[in-house]
Amino acid sequence: MTRSANWDDFVSRHGVGDVVDGLVTKLVPFGVFVTVHGDIPGLLVTEARPKVGSTLPVRVKELDGAKQRIAFETV
Repeated sequence: MTRSANWDDFVSRHGVGDVVDGLVTKLVPFGVFVTVHGDIPGLLVTEARPKVGSTLPVRVKELDGAKQRIAFETV
């Protein structure tokens, strides 16, 4: 797995419960993928259908350092 250059910086500044701005990059049937801190993708499970390219606040729900995964929830 390729490690994001920004991953370590992001997790040193943010933790579970923090609210960050995410860029919507992809819509999927069960939610949306958002990118934070430049190039770090994460999943937001939601029924809302924001437009790709829009920015929205999301709360960090889970951080998995070993797999470099982030789960978000709506604010």
